[in-house]
Amino acid sequence: METTTLNIDIKEEQKKALEEIKKQGLRVLVCCGTGCMANGAMSVIEKFKELGANVSVLSDYDKVTIVPTGCHGFCEQGVLVLIPDFHTVYVKVHAEDVEEIYESHIKNGKPVERLLYTDPKTNEKIQKSENINFYAKQTRTALGNCGHINAECLDEAISARGYEALAQVLKENNPDAVIAEIEKSGLRGRGGGGFPTGRKWKFTAANRGGKSYVVCNGDEGDPGAFMDRSVMEGDPHKLLEGIAIAAFAIGADEAYIYVRAEYPLAIKRLRKAIKDAEERHFLGEKIMGSNFNLEIHIKEGAGAFVCGEETALIASIEGERGMPRPKPPFPANKGLFGRPTLINNVETLANVPVIILKGAEWFSSMGTETSKGTKTFALTGEVNNTGLIEVPMGTTLREIIFDIGGGIRGGKKFKAVQIGGPSGGCLTEEYLDIPMDYDNLIKAGAMVGSGGLVVMAEDTCIVEVARFFMNFTQNESCGKCVPCREGTKNMLKILEKIVAGNGEMEDLEILEELAHTVKDGSLCGLGKTAPNPVLSTLKYFKDEYISHIRDKKCPAGVCTAMKTVKIIPELCKGCTKCLRNCPVEAIEGTVKQPHKIIQEKCIKCEACVKGCPFKAIVLE
Repeated sequence: METTTLNIDIKEEQKKALEEIKKQGLRVLVCCGTGCMANGAMSVIEKFKELGANVSVLSDYDKVTIVPTGCHGFCEQGVLVLIPDFHTVYVKVHAEDVEEIYESHIKNGKPVERLLYTDPKTNEKIQKSENINFYAKQTRTALGNCGHINAECLDEAISARGYEALAQVLKENNPDAVIAEIEKSGLRGRGGGGFPTGRKWKFTAANRGGKSYVVCNGDEGDPGAFMDRSVMEGDPHKLLEGIAIAAFAIGADEAYIYVRAEYPLAIKRLRKAIKDAEERHFLGEKIMGSNFNLEIHIKEGAGAFVCGEETALIASIEGERGMPRPKPPFPANKGLFGRPTLINNVETLANVPVIILKGAEWFSSMGTETSKGTKTFALTGEVNNTGLIEVPMGTTLREIIFDIGGGIRGGKKFKAVQIGGPSGGCLTEEYLDIPMDYDNLIKAGAMVGSGGLVVMAEDTCIVEVARFFMNFTQNESCGKCVPCREGTKNMLKILEKIVAGNGEMEDLEILEELAHTVKDGSLCGLGKTAPNPVLSTLKYFKDEYISHIRDKKCPAGVCTAMKTVKIIPELCKGCTKCLRNCPVEAIEGTVKQPHKIIQEKCIKCEACVKGCPFKAIVLE
């Protein structure tokens, strides 16, 4: 194919953008991801402005510029303030701390030590982000610009090589070469299934010649997952560029980004990014002077977990109820509005521009034999450093939890990690050192999924965890197929029965049988993976289930139904307050004499526990 002459010199645009950034003087980056916004990021920015930012304050700088950025990832420590030229990151910053940062560090060069990160293992204060394990142990690709550029400024994206990859593929004008490069990179779908991205592009491109679509799946519904949201909020232009390259490769001229309505900040920034890119001819008609046209729409979803499944997502965009359709036909042949459709999730598409710029060999040099590149994870639960991370495929759970995550909170003992969200599985200590990739995790009874990691400590009830995830998937079941609709409902009933202390040993056999039936018979991925948390916990923690059923005890001391309300005679003064407050008359006694609990009547509402002025009543 002949090369195309473009009317936009992207290198020249980068040069201009970098010159404008230099004029900003000292850049103070304030995290304005959703988490930090909730913690008061805008108040921090307003306080900086009040104190005189954007005026001359230092001999080495003409001015100070406050830059609102996307998520830095270190959510546990928000609001985060980075000053790159000073190699400093401040954590847990509030508006009342700004004046001290401004006067002490910005004006006089003296760091504010109390606002520096404290290492949970050494108790040492650390000034540079590169010396903090949370940052140092990561390799950021999809998240490379998040937290370092103004997400609402096109020129800042261009300064970070934004749209350079798109310019390259448009100039070379060889869609098949683009697909070959993605295929060679080994990139697999980051939305959960791990299907080879290049192969999916090739399947869809086979139908070039008529109308086709690209759909970006931003319907991130796993509890505690926020990987895609952070990309959309922190670097929307990278996502748009990835979509444009994918559309060029398969021959599409229209694309949809499906984003759940619970992500208003992501939607706002994406809309602005699309508008800005169209005005500068990076999107729209005759992009950069080429013959390639692309119109991108935003479709707000209603927050249904099942719409993460591609055929349910397509139905939702078309205005129908989000319910999965049988396959085949696959979307690559008959998808949105009956036309060939390529569906990739946000993280997958965000990797595309970087692969084009740095090459397939660079990307495939990271990861394992069958899982190349990096993967983002939402690290939550009982770890010291919760947040958003990106690491090479093959990184072990031990490295993530104990190095990046800083270990278990309060010095507790590690118990398990739920990986892959409601579709994943629960892994024990024996799996801490396996290389995490698509294939190894499936063998272990879990899955990478979209990247949720919930760390559990010794005081976590595994049976309650299984009940929580089953409750979620049962609520999110669309109800179209019987195995999922009825199977998950009955599995949930059994789990609720067990945690309520009414379980019977035969329930475990029925629970496992139901799990396999739901897994084998469900129509879509939601139903097929819904039993995973139950099956994996039955495999590794069956003794806890048995303890709940046979001994009527919760080993973690979590399940209220397994606890007993007791009055400690030595501490009870016989004040009668508990007797008077008990709603079911389950306490007996006389004034100034130790009282007793009538266990058969007690409903464990804890009214007596909370109301005792002498701390003489306990629930154990």
